[in-house]
Amino acid sequence: MAKVYAVGVGPGSPKYVTEIVKEIVQNCDVIIGYKYTLKTIENFTKGKEIYEITMNDQEESYQKIKPELKDRTLVIPFTGDVNFSESEVVDRLIEIFGEVEIIPGISSIQVAASRAQVPLDKSKVITMHVTTPIEDKKLELQKALIDGFSVVLVPRPWPKQPDKHFMPSEIAIYLKENNFDTSKMKVHVFEAITTENETSFVGVVKDLEGKEFSDLSVMVFNQTSLDSYMNYRWQWEN
Repeated sequence: MAKVYAVGVGPGSPKYVTEIVKEIVQNCDVIIGYKYTLKTIENFTKGKEIYEITMNDQEESYQKIKPELKDRTLVIPFTGDVNFSESEVVDRLIEIFGEVEIIPGISSIQVAASRAQVPLDKSKVITMHVTTPIEDKKLELQKALIDGFSVVLVPRPWPKQPDKHFMPSEIAIYLKENNFDTSKMKVHVFEAITTENETSFVGVVKDLEGKEFSDLSVMVFNQTSLDSYMNYRWQWEN
């Protein structure tokens, strides 16, 4: 009986691929994935049957390989964590293959939060990287910022449709148009995080206007203040 895995391979550096994912990849028969994702795990794929896909032909590839699997093992790798920003694809894989075992990975949002020293348990995590409308997510961003939360956000690159393109520059303009003082809002933007091509922007949201970033970007709005356990020492001191 065929076995199908959806695995997270981390943000881009092979160092962020977990041991369990390495083991699954090394013991599988077939791998189907995007170019960037396959590049991340190329050190572990020797001798495998590999199919490189794009958004345009992924459905055709999944349908073609299904009857050929038989008792073989298929791995579909995802950049970052399978459980974040990938639900549309994972849902389709379940529709096609039935049972799919999901193995989590390290997400760019975790690394970005660490780089910016913003704790996730005091932040809101929002992804705009979906094909469905994002108006509710935009309002969620506004509310999170108004409520004083830090926000870790994955923008939406869609250059062929400007009305759907919502990258750091568009986000900065959107917030300004909704009466946020973007000249005082601290922000980080990381590109190609964990890879040799990693770059970072640190400044205020206003400075993002007109700047272009790659589709491998993640943003951190930093509204965090230090709040160590020493602020609560009355709980153990008499």
